Amino acid sequence: MTQHSTRPETMKETDVIDLLLAQHAMIRDLFDEVERAPAGERGEAFTRLVRLLAVHETAEEEIIHPYARRTLDGGDGVVEDRLEEERQAKELLQHMDQAGPDDPDFMANLAVLRAAVMAHARSEERYEFTKLRARTSAAERRAMAVGVKAAEAMAPTHPHPGTESATKNVLVGTPVAMMDRVRDVIRKATGH
Repeated sequence: MTQHSTRPETMKETDVIDLLLAQHAMIRDLFDEVERAPAGERGEAFTRLVRLLAVHETAEEEIIHPYARRTLDGGDGVVEDRLEEERQAKELLQHMDQAGPDDPDFMANLAVLRAAVMAHARSEERYEFTKLRARTSAAERRAMAVGVKAAEAMAPTHPHPGTESATKNVLVGTPVAMMDRVRDVIRKATGH
């Protein structure tokens, strides 16, 4: 899998639900890649996984979840459940990022992270995406897809020049810092 193919903002899908479903598949594939990578090469694939998860989740939080809250019956509860799942995964991701791929617990933590992220994705698909598709027009979903892609395109893709450890300075900072920067970009672009 090339770095280009793990850049969600370059995806062809124009319906936000199709886009997010394709990103879920991309996340599964990238987990596979990290798991299969030789120990010495795991860091690069993990760095791409961190970026993908950071931009994907932040775009969902800023664009999809607010729309779901307003549009779905019981939307607040649906979104709050998803946010709690995301919080737990982010805490583990932050820990793994700080410890790095050479940590003796890295593979065990990766398995836990994968299970949490995949369970979260299934819940989104079942409780949020299916209902959103039914309650939104094609034009609304196209507009949300544009917003998601624009937000994801603004996320940093390379560590600061002069830093020698990409795993300690993943893509210009920690996953949480990256999510904060993507959130700021989205809010500026949407006027929130």
